[in-house]
Amino acid sequence: MSFTKINHYEKEYLDTHHESALNVTEGVENQPIVNPYFVRRRKRTLTTDQYVAGILAGDITILSQAITLVESSNPDHYAQAQEIIERCLPHAGKSLRIGITGVPGAGKSTFIEAIGNMVTSLRHKLAVLAIDPSSERSGGSILGDKTRMESICTNPKVFIRPSPSAGSLGGVARKTRETIILCEAAGYDLIFIETVGVGQSETAVHSMVDMFLMLQISGAGDELQGIKRGIMEMADMMVITKADGENLHKAELARTQFQGALRLFPLPESGWRPRVYTCSSYTRTGLEEVWKGIEEYLDFIQANGHFVRNRNRQNKYWMYETINETLRNSFYHNPQIEALLEQTENDILSDRMSSFVAAKKLLDIYFGE
Repeated sequence: MSFTKINHYEKEYLDTHHESALNVTEGVENQPIVNPYFVRRRKRTLTTDQYVAGILAGDITILSQAITLVESSNPDHYAQAQEIIERCLPHAGKSLRIGITGVPGAGKSTFIEAIGNMVTSLRHKLAVLAIDPSSERSGGSILGDKTRMESICTNPKVFIRPSPSAGSLGGVARKTRETIILCEAAGYDLIFIETVGVGQSETAVHSMVDMFLMLQISGAGDELQGIKRGIMEMADMMVITKADGENLHKAELARTQFQGALRLFPLPESGWRPRVYTCSSYTRTGLEEVWKGIEEYLDFIQANGHFVRNRNRQNKYWMYETINETLRNSFYHNPQIEALLEQTENDILSDRMSSFVAAKKLLDIYFGE
């Protein structure tokens, strides 16, 4: 029996059995899509004094709102955000800033969760700034690092802030440095900055932290492969993760290989010879040794003056970075430049003008020459 005949019999049955439960009642037409009783409440706008007072009091809600204000691309928010940062600046600078990087799958989030629980038990307040890569296509970010740090999300001594990279260099959020200042003013004496783990994000993070910690996994290649990674030159400490179970022997072997590779590099400016540790975030083994190594490094660079020199160099570096970013934004938002960009691009694609001549022409117009 065909499908069409079945539908025909069903129709005849429904026509003669009006009391059947198969009957469909007519619905109400033209129902509103939105609840007519819904009233949109406008978000209460805080003053600069309220922002600063809340941050200094350690209010994480106001701290989060202030960070959102700093990260905003709305020009109207820029002035207030900069005023908040300026007023928080005298209360900042009293934390240890640690950059944490590693290849995807090295266990960065799990490591931060494990060592975060340990350091808060030592009466530290921890802020975790997790940089989440933004999609080149949609521009969106998952911002899901909190889901992998379940045990410290509810810890009152831990503040976790995932931020989109927003297309900035190598995945480092454009306003991460300002966020560090706000977190320090809120009383967090330990700042972890988790990088994306690929690209050039490590270079930018290295310019805003006191210590650069690199996570590695066993089986990632011999020591020659390790040397070929320029990122190792920036590492102040290396940790081989997932050192448990059957992987323990491989982790110890990787530790020996990487320690040998690090000895081939010239001594860093800090005078500290980087060390390699092993740990397991799952079994919580080796974490105390890692933290002890971090404290030894901090004591060492504070004793020889490198800590202060490094902070001063970073402040100067970010002044120039801010100038470069401001000039770039000013150039591309200039009305004359915006009007000429499309035509100039067409001239380049049609081989009527070289890229270098086009760039000089636009710059001459911008600078009024």
